[in-house]
Parts: sequence; C-alpha cells; structure tokens
Amino acid sequence: MASSDLDSEIFVKQFYIPDYIFVPNSTANCPPNIPECPVLVFINSKSGGQLGGDLLITYRSILNKNQVFDLGEEAPDNVLRKLYLNLETLKVNGDKLATELEENLKIIVAGGDGTAGWLLGVVSDLKLSQPPPIATVPLGTGNNLPFAFGWGKKNPGTDLYSVLSFLDKVQKAKEMKIDSWHILMRMKVPKDGSCDPIAPVELPHSLHAFHRVSSTDDLNVEGTVTFRGGFWNYFSMGMDAQVSYAFHSERKLHPEKFKNQLVNQSTYAKLGCTQGWFFAPLVHPSSKNIAQLAKVKIMKRHGDWQDLHIPHSIRSIVCLNLPSFSGGLNPWGTPNINKRRDRDLTPPLVDDGLLEIVGFKNAWHGLVLLAPSGHGTRLAQAHRIRFEFHKGAVDHTFMRVDGEPWKQPLPVDDDTVVVEISHLRQVKMLATHDCRSKSVHDPTSHNIQDADERDSDNEDESVGEEWRKFGAADTFKIPDEVDISRFS
Repeated sequence: MASSDLDSEIFVKQFYIPDYIFVPNSTANCPPNIPECPVLVFINSKSGGQLGGDLLITYRSILNKNQVFDLGEEAPDNVLRKLYLNLETLKVNGDKLATELEENLKIIVAGGDGTAGWLLGVVSDLKLSQPPPIATVPLGTGNNLPFAFGWGKKNPGTDLYSVLSFLDKVQKAKEMKIDSWHILMRMKVPKDGSCDPIAPVELPHSLHAFHRVSSTDDLNVEGTVTFRGGFWNYFSMGMDAQVSYAFHSERKLHPEKFKNQLVNQSTYAKLGCTQGWFFAPLVHPSSKNIAQLAKVKIMKRHGDWQDLHIPHSIRSIVCLNLPSFSGGLNPWGTPNINKRRDRDLTPPLVDDGLLEIVGFKNAWHGLVLLAPSGHGTRLAQAHRIRFEFHKGAVDHTFMRVDGEPWKQPLPVDDDTVVVEISHLRQVKMLATHDCRSKSVHDPTSHNIQDADERDSDNEDESVGEEWRKFGAADTFKIPDEVDISRFS
C-alpha cells in the first residue's frame, strides 16, 4: 500500500476506538463508520532501549491515546477488565459499536517475549467468549514469538510510516490458534533456607504469576510449597538458562549498557563464553548435566507415564511449543521419513498438543542449527513432561520460560522437587500469511511431512483444577451486580 494511502484519515479510522468505549457512564458518541479492525495497543516503554517510549508516542499520535497503554503504568488485566465490563453495559443498552468491537477487536503488544507472554496469559485467564487475537511487535533481544508468526525479529522503526505499515499488516493478518502450557512446581517445605525461585530482577510476567499459592488455593498441599505458571514458546533448563540468567543479572547492574538489540546480542554471546557454554566439557561439572540433575518422565498417551532417557552429555534441555528459539532458530527441524517411521516423530505444529523435547551438549552443538537441516538432539514429543529432582551434588539449577530465567534451589536433604508441564488450552495469535509456524488445520502443513529428506541422522544416545489457570488475571473479578451469564 502506498505511503499516501496509509496516512489517509480513512485508513486510520479503521483502527480507531472512540473515548466513550473506555469511560463507563460517559455519553455515547458512536462514530458514523464502525472501525473494521479496532485495536488495543500495549507497549512496554522500557523495552528496546528508547524504542518502547518512542513507539508509545507514535501510536498515541495516530490513534486515540486512550486505546494505547504503557505497561509500566497500567496492568493489562485491569485494562481488559474495565473494557469488557463497559462493553457489556453498552451492549445491554443497545450500542451497536460495542457488539462489533467485541467481535473484531485485536490486540497489539510491543515488547520482548516476556511482555508478549504476559498479554497472552491475561487473555487466556479471562476466558472471554470472543478472546481477541494478538499481534506482537519485536522489541526484545530474542523476539522468538514475533518471529514465529511472521512479525520479524529485528527491532522495528518507530516513525509514522513504520507504525502505519505495521497496522496494515495487522489488518491483513490471519488468525492462528496455539497451544498454551501450564507449569506446576511443588516441593516439601525445607528445614533450612528457602526453596523460592530466585530471579535476576523479578519473577517474570511470562511465568504468569508463577507464585507461591495461598493456603486457600486448591493447589495447596499441606507440608509443601507450590508454584505455578505457564508459557507459549518454550521451557528450558541447564546451561542455556544459566547464560540467560547471567545476561539479565548484568543488565540489572548496568542498564545503561543495554540500549539496543545489537549490543544486547553481542553481550549475550560474550557471556556464553565466560559462563563456559562453549567449553562445557572442560568447565561444566558432570553433576550439572541433565541426566544427573533429574529423572525425566513423559506422557505420550493419556495416563501412560514413561521414563525418558537423557544422554549423559546433554547439559541443556528445551521443551518447545513454537519453531523459534534463541533468536529464531528451530532446534527440532523437520524429521525425515525414517525418523517419522522409526521413532514416531512429527514436524512441529503449534496446535497439535505436543511439546518437542530437544537436548544440547554445548554452544557448539547449538551452532548446528545454523545449517539448513540442522537440529538438536531430538529426545521426544509429549503431551506432558515431569522433572523429578532429588538430592544430588549441586544445590541449584537454572530454568527459563519464554526468554525469562530464574535460579531454582534444589533439595539439600532427601526431599524431591517436582516440575510438571501439561497442555492447558489454546489462545489466538495474529500471523502473517507466510509465517514459519504451521497449524494442523493448515493445508500446507501436510506438505512439510516430506519437505526435507536431508534431515541429519546424527542423534545421541484426567486434568485437575491445577491445570486450569495461569494466575495472571487474579484481579479480574466480576462485580456481583453484573450478570455473568452474558459473558458466555
């Protein structure tokens, strides 16, 4: 679309939401033209150095400033709670725009993968009858979520034309459903010390309130400490998470050094060296290898737990939902016909209810992904996975979800820490038509079954309440006076 067309008033009105939609009991002033693609915009103004703040200014200059939110000032669950309650009131009063908005609303979120995950968690927890699909603007360092759905991995321009071009892509985007995954972590109350996860800055929003549950929560078990969370892209454990933790810790100490994506990626690579990720056999004790840290079980079929063999050389394990990891790499790749037949493996699909479980020995092993048919050590695909940590030679490990790491204390006596990941539900994303993510409902997905027979043959040796909520939207409480049946 030409620059002059993008900048036209008619084009902008397709996304514009009037004031009265956001202000309860205000005088309705329905516009003569109902917007075809109404959007809510959430921006992490602290992401991307100065880019987040600049993007906030540009969006507010184009759209109604009341439909553009700074996540540093307003939490998305509070924003959506107020909006949907007001929409419900307007619908009851016969407001046509409110009905159309609910049906056509889309969300744009600008930030890193953790910020995007925060919005996904909130929308998932609200359980709306018509949840809005989400488009992601890449403002982080890795930007795996935006890249997987065709929005790119480089930080975008913040000028007027760049923003208008992005809005044009949002209007033309397709909707895709993706699986979401729940994490449950439980351990006995330690006799000494704490077992709480230790974050470099704070426990990330991408864990969706991965918090100690209260004594009144259904998840609470007497004598244990329980945490819960969720993710959309990946869960990883081991040396890759250790490097990520070092990066976030360094950024906390020296934020002035992390002002753009290129510098961030360079610093990340240097930390990979200093943390020993490239020379793991020399500096990384075998007691920290995954097979020594945990017993791993997977569930391929309902109710059937199986032990998963982890080669002793594996120092990092990644549970993937999307074909994008560590800045857009695809650790699973596309298994060739022999692998599909002999090991019951399939290409990665974002809505098949399966996690792809991949192992890495070190950073050099990870560089194999740069080859056209390169991949990590394919361990399994599963609907559920459980890690059981017993007393061992180390007192902690590192874990990460969707780019956000934490340090996890491990048992110092005979107790066990259990981390279990299970399929939860699905959420809607917006994607470009040529994105790399594939769906079971996409006709082209069947073509990738035979797309790459050059795949390397080099390989190494019933749902309860605890799976039903991320916890990100605990503040979403429907007032008693509102008829809740209208939301279903």
